[in-house]
Amino acid sequence: MLLEVQELYKRYATNNRWLGFSSESLSAVEGVSFGIRRGETVGLVGESGCGKTTLAMMLVRLIEPDSGRILFNGQDITRLSQYRFRPIRRRIQMIFQDPYASLNPRMKVKNILEEPLIVHELGDSESRRKRVEELLEIVGLPKKTGERYPHAFSGGQRQRIGIARALSLNPDLIIADEPVSSLDVSIQAEILKLLGKLQKELNLTYLFISHDLRIVSNICDKILVMNQGEIVEMLETKDLARAKDPYTQKLLAAVPLPDPGVRKKRRVLASSSKNG
Repeated sequence: MLLEVQELYKRYATNNRWLGFSSESLSAVEGVSFGIRRGETVGLVGESGCGKTTLAMMLVRLIEPDSGRILFNGQDITRLSQYRFRPIRRRIQMIFQDPYASLNPRMKVKNILEEPLIVHELGDSESRRKRVEELLEIVGLPKKTGERYPHAFSGGQRQRIGIARALSLNPDLIIADEPVSSLDVSIQAEILKLLGKLQKELNLTYLFISHDLRIVSNICDKILVMNQGEIVEMLETKDLARAKDPYTQKLLAAVPLPDPGVRKKRRVLASSSKNG
Protein backbone atom coordinates (compact mmCIF):
# COMPACT_ATOMS: atom_id res chain seq x y z
CA MET A 1 0.00 0.00 0.00
CA LEU A 2 1.50 3.34 -1.01
CA LEU A 3 -0.68 5.46 1.29
CA GLU A 4 -2.60 4.38 4.40
CA VAL A 5 -4.78 6.72 6.43
CA GLN A 6 -5.88 5.45 9.84
CA GLU A 7 -8.58 7.10 11.97
CA LEU A 8 -7.67 10.68 11.04
CA TYR A 9 -9.40 13.46 12.98
CA LYS A 10 -9.35 17.24 12.68
CA ARG A 11 -11.50 19.70 14.62
CA TYR A 12 -11.53 23.50 14.55
CA ALA A 13 -12.49 25.77 17.43
CA THR A 14 -15.35 28.14 16.67
CA ASN A 15 -15.64 31.55 18.29
CA ASN A 16 -18.72 32.75 20.11
CA ARG A 17 -19.60 35.97 18.26
CA TRP A 18 -21.03 37.58 21.42
CA LEU A 19 -18.55 36.47 24.07
CA GLY A 20 -15.44 36.48 21.85
CA PHE A 21 -14.02 33.11 22.92
CA SER A 22 -14.13 29.53 21.69
CA SER A 23 -17.18 27.74 23.04
CA GLU A 24 -17.35 24.66 20.80
CA SER A 25 -15.52 22.85 18.02
CA LEU A 26 -16.39 22.01 14.44
CA SER A 27 -15.42 18.58 13.11
CA ALA A 28 -13.81 18.85 9.67
CA VAL A 29 -12.49 15.27 9.40
CA GLU A 30 -14.01 12.57 11.56
CA GLY A 31 -12.19 9.24 11.87
CA VAL A 32 -11.25 8.85 8.20
CA SER A 33 -9.48 5.64 7.14
CA PHE A 34 -8.57 4.39 3.65
CA GLY A 35 -5.68 3.10 1.54
CA ILE A 36 -4.30 3.73 -1.94
CA ARG A 37 -2.26 1.15 -3.82
CA ARG A 38 0.59 2.17 -6.09
CA GLY A 39 -0.66 2.97 -9.59
CA GLU A 40 -4.29 3.47 -8.54
CA THR A 41 -6.50 6.47 -9.14
CA VAL A 42 -8.74 6.89 -6.12
CA GLY A 43 -11.54 9.43 -6.18
CA LEU A 44 -12.62 11.37 -3.10
CA VAL A 45 -16.04 12.84 -3.79
CA GLY A 46 -18.43 14.98 -1.75
CA GLU A 47 -20.12 18.35 -1.63
CA SER A 48 -18.29 21.58 -0.81
CA GLY A 49 -17.47 21.88 2.88
CA CYS A 50 -17.48 18.15 3.61
CA GLY A 51 -13.79 18.11 4.60
CA LYS A 52 -12.11 16.98 1.36
CA THR A 53 -9.56 19.79 1.18
CA THR A 54 -8.80 19.63 4.90
CA LEU A 55 -8.02 15.94 4.47
CA ALA A 56 -5.77 16.67 1.47
CA MET A 57 -3.87 19.34 3.40
CA MET A 58 -3.26 16.90 6.24
CA LEU A 59 -1.86 14.30 3.85
CA VAL A 60 0.83 16.75 2.70
CA ARG A 61 1.35 18.06 6.26
CA LEU A 62 0.14 21.60 5.53
CA ILE A 63 -2.38 21.02 8.32
CA GLU A 64 -1.61 18.86 11.35
CA PRO A 65 -4.21 16.26 12.38
CA ASP A 66 -5.51 16.10 15.93
CA SER A 67 -5.14 12.33 15.98
CA GLY A 68 -4.73 9.33 13.70
CA ARG A 69 -1.91 8.15 11.48
CA ILE A 70 -0.71 8.70 7.92
CA LEU A 71 1.59 6.01 6.51
CA PHE A 72 3.44 6.55 3.26
CA ASN A 73 5.06 3.47 1.78
CA GLY A 74 4.85 1.88 5.21
CA GLN A 75 6.47 4.78 7.09
CA ASP A 76 4.48 6.73 9.66
CA ILE A 77 4.83 10.36 8.55
CA THR A 78 2.20 11.85 10.88
CA ARG A 79 4.52 13.28 13.51
CA LEU A 80 7.74 13.69 11.56
CA SER A 81 9.52 17.00 12.00
CA GLN A 82 9.48 19.24 8.94
CA TYR A 83 13.17 18.47 8.46
CA ARG A 84 12.58 14.70 8.43
CA PHE A 85 9.45 15.07 6.31
CA ARG A 86 11.26 17.10 3.65
CA PRO A 87 12.48 14.14 1.50
CA ILE A 88 8.99 12.63 1.65
CA ARG A 89 7.41 15.93 0.58
CA ARG A 90 9.19 15.46 -2.75
CA ARG A 91 7.26 12.24 -3.26
CA ILE A 92 3.80 13.66 -2.47
CA GLN A 93 2.76 16.65 -4.55
CA MET A 94 -0.46 18.59 -5.09
CA ILE A 95 -2.32 20.06 -8.04
CA PHE A 96 -4.50 22.88 -6.77
CA GLN A 97 -8.04 23.81 -7.73
CA ASP A 98 -7.58 27.38 -8.92
CA PRO A 99 -5.01 27.74 -11.72
CA TYR A 100 -5.31 31.53 -11.42
CA ALA A 101 -4.48 31.75 -7.71
CA SER A 102 -1.95 28.91 -7.41
CA LEU A 103 0.73 30.42 -9.68
CA ASN A 104 2.81 33.40 -8.54
CA PRO A 105 1.91 36.22 -10.97
CA ARG A 106 5.29 37.91 -10.41
CA MET A 107 7.34 34.92 -11.52
CA LYS A 108 8.01 33.69 -15.03
CA VAL A 109 6.83 30.17 -15.71
CA LYS A 110 10.42 28.89 -15.93
CA ASN A 111 11.08 30.21 -12.42
CA ILE A 112 7.86 28.70 -11.08
CA LEU A 113 8.91 25.29 -12.37
CA GLU A 114 12.52 25.65 -11.24
CA GLU A 115 11.66 26.77 -7.72
CA PRO A 116 10.94 23.26 -6.28
CA LEU A 117 14.27 22.06 -7.69
CA ILE A 118 16.10 24.94 -6.02
CA VAL A 119 14.31 24.46 -2.70
CA HIS A 120 15.26 20.78 -2.64
CA GLU A 121 18.80 21.55 -3.89
CA LEU A 122 18.52 19.38 -7.00
CA GLY A 123 20.97 19.84 -9.88
CA ASP A 124 22.85 22.87 -11.15
CA SER A 125 21.43 25.75 -13.19
CA GLU A 126 21.94 23.99 -16.52
CA SER A 127 20.32 20.71 -15.46
CA ARG A 128 17.42 22.64 -13.92
CA ARG A 129 16.95 24.58 -17.18
CA LYS A 130 16.77 21.32 -19.11
CA ARG A 131 14.33 19.88 -16.57
CA VAL A 132 12.05 22.90 -16.96
CA GLU A 133 12.03 22.46 -20.74
CA GLU A 134 11.31 18.75 -20.30
CA LEU A 135 8.40 19.48 -17.95
CA LEU A 136 6.84 21.91 -20.41
CA GLU A 137 7.12 19.33 -23.17
CA ILE A 138 5.57 16.64 -20.96
CA VAL A 139 2.43 18.73 -20.36
CA GLY A 140 2.13 19.82 -24.00
CA LEU A 141 3.46 23.38 -23.84
CA PRO A 142 6.23 24.87 -26.03
CA LYS A 143 9.62 25.74 -24.52
CA LYS A 144 9.06 29.47 -25.04
CA THR A 145 6.25 29.23 -22.48
CA GLY A 146 8.91 29.49 -19.79
CA GLU A 147 9.69 33.10 -20.65
CA ARG A 148 6.14 34.31 -20.05
CA TYR A 149 4.15 35.18 -16.94
CA PRO A 150 1.02 33.29 -15.80
CA HIS A 151 -1.38 36.10 -16.79
CA ALA A 152 -0.55 35.42 -20.46
CA PHE A 153 -2.21 31.99 -20.38
CA SER A 154 -5.72 30.56 -20.38
CA GLY A 155 -7.06 28.60 -17.42
CA GLY A 156 -6.33 25.27 -19.09
CA GLN A 157 -2.76 26.30 -19.92
CA ARG A 158 -2.22 27.51 -16.37
CA GLN A 159 -3.41 24.17 -15.03
CA ARG A 160 -0.91 22.44 -17.33
CA ILE A 161 1.78 24.61 -15.72
CA GLY A 162 0.47 23.58 -12.29
CA ILE A 163 0.68 19.93 -13.33
CA ALA A 164 4.25 20.47 -14.58
CA ARG A 165 5.19 21.98 -11.23
CA ALA A 166 3.71 18.98 -9.39
CA LEU A 167 5.79 16.66 -11.60
CA SER A 168 9.05 18.54 -11.17
CA LEU A 169 10.30 16.43 -8.25
CA ASN A 170 9.27 13.05 -9.73
CA PRO A 171 6.59 12.29 -7.12
CA ASP A 172 4.99 8.89 -6.46
CA LEU A 173 1.64 10.29 -5.33
CA ILE A 174 -0.21 13.32 -6.68
CA ILE A 175 -3.16 14.76 -4.79
CA ALA A 176 -5.34 16.60 -7.29
CA ASP A 177 -7.71 18.91 -5.42
CA GLU A 178 -10.61 19.75 -7.79
CA PRO A 179 -8.11 20.27 -10.65
CA VAL A 180 -10.70 20.81 -13.39
CA SER A 181 -13.66 22.34 -11.54
CA SER A 182 -12.87 25.90 -12.66
CA LEU A 183 -12.37 24.96 -16.34
CA ASP A 184 -14.74 24.74 -19.27
CA VAL A 185 -16.05 21.26 -20.06
CA SER A 186 -13.97 20.90 -23.24
CA ILE A 187 -10.81 21.94 -21.38
CA GLN A 188 -11.68 19.59 -18.52
CA ALA A 189 -11.56 16.68 -20.96
CA GLU A 190 -8.13 17.73 -22.21
CA ILE A 191 -6.68 17.99 -18.69
CA LEU A 192 -8.18 14.65 -17.63
CA LYS A 193 -6.74 13.01 -20.74
CA LEU A 194 -3.34 14.50 -19.93
CA LEU A 195 -3.48 13.21 -16.35
CA GLY A 196 -4.32 9.71 -17.61
CA LYS A 197 -1.46 9.81 -20.11
CA LEU A 198 1.02 10.96 -17.47
CA GLN A 199 -0.07 8.25 -15.07
CA LYS A 200 0.73 5.55 -17.61
CA GLU A 201 4.03 7.09 -18.69
CA LEU A 202 5.34 8.01 -15.23
CA ASN A 203 3.72 5.30 -13.07
CA LEU A 204 1.87 7.87 -10.97
CA THR A 205 -0.69 7.31 -8.23
CA TYR A 206 -3.54 9.79 -7.87
CA LEU A 207 -5.92 10.87 -5.14
CA PHE A 208 -8.45 12.79 -7.24
CA ILE A 209 -10.70 15.10 -5.22
CA SER A 210 -13.94 16.35 -6.72
CA HIS A 211 -17.57 17.25 -6.03
CA ASP A 212 -18.48 15.84 -9.46
CA LEU A 213 -19.28 12.13 -9.34
CA ARG A 214 -19.53 12.07 -13.14
CA ILE A 215 -15.85 12.94 -13.53
CA VAL A 216 -14.69 10.70 -10.72
CA SER A 217 -16.59 7.68 -12.04
CA ASN A 218 -14.98 8.08 -15.46
CA ILE A 219 -11.34 8.17 -14.36
CA CYS A 220 -11.02 6.44 -10.97
CA ASP A 221 -10.50 2.81 -9.98
CA LYS A 222 -12.04 3.27 -6.55
CA ILE A 223 -14.31 5.91 -5.02
CA LEU A 224 -14.47 7.27 -1.46
CA VAL A 225 -17.64 9.20 -0.67
CA MET A 226 -17.28 11.87 2.02
CA ASN A 227 -20.10 13.56 3.90
CA GLN A 228 -19.76 15.90 6.91
CA GLY A 229 -16.18 14.86 7.58
CA GLU A 230 -16.73 11.10 7.33
CA ILE A 231 -16.14 8.51 4.65
CA VAL A 232 -19.66 7.09 4.31
CA GLU A 233 -18.90 4.63 1.52
CA MET A 234 -15.90 3.01 -0.19
CA LEU A 235 -16.43 1.03 -3.37
CA GLU A 236 -14.93 0.02 -6.67
CA THR A 237 -16.05 2.27 -9.50
CA LYS A 238 -17.58 -0.70 -11.32
CA ASP A 239 -19.85 -1.24 -8.30
CA LEU A 240 -21.04 2.37 -8.13
CA ALA A 241 -24.56 1.57 -9.35
CA ARG A 242 -24.95 -0.73 -6.33
CA ALA A 243 -24.08 1.97 -3.79
CA LYS A 244 -25.96 1.51 -0.52
CA ASP A 245 -25.45 4.78 1.36
CA PRO A 246 -28.30 7.30 0.83
CA TYR A 247 -25.85 10.17 0.34
CA THR A 248 -23.99 8.27 -2.40
CA GLN A 249 -27.32 7.49 -4.06
CA LYS A 250 -28.21 11.18 -3.91
CA LEU A 251 -24.96 12.09 -5.70
CA LEU A 252 -25.52 9.30 -8.18
CA ALA A 253 -29.05 10.51 -8.96
CA ALA A 254 -27.64 13.92 -9.88
CA VAL A 255 -25.24 12.54 -12.52
CA PRO A 256 -26.47 13.42 -16.04
CA LEU A 257 -27.38 10.30 -18.00
CA PRO A 258 -28.45 9.87 -21.62
CA ASP A 259 -31.27 7.48 -20.68
CA PRO A 260 -34.02 9.33 -18.74
CA GLY A 261 -35.44 6.01 -17.57
CA VAL A 262 -32.20 5.13 -15.80
CA ARG A 263 -32.04 8.59 -14.23
CA LYS A 264 -35.61 8.27 -12.94
CA LYS A 265 -34.80 4.86 -11.49
CA ARG A 266 -31.83 6.31 -9.61
CA ARG A 267 -33.95 9.12 -8.18
CA VAL A 268 -36.59 6.66 -6.99
CA LEU A 269 -33.88 4.54 -5.39
CA ALA A 270 -32.37 7.54 -3.60
CA SER A 271 -35.78 8.75 -2.43
CA SER A 272 -36.83 5.34 -1.09
CA SER A 273 -33.55 4.93 0.79
CA LYS A 274 -33.95 8.37 2.37
CA ASN A 275 -37.52 7.71 3.45
CA GLY A 276 -36.76 4.18 4.61
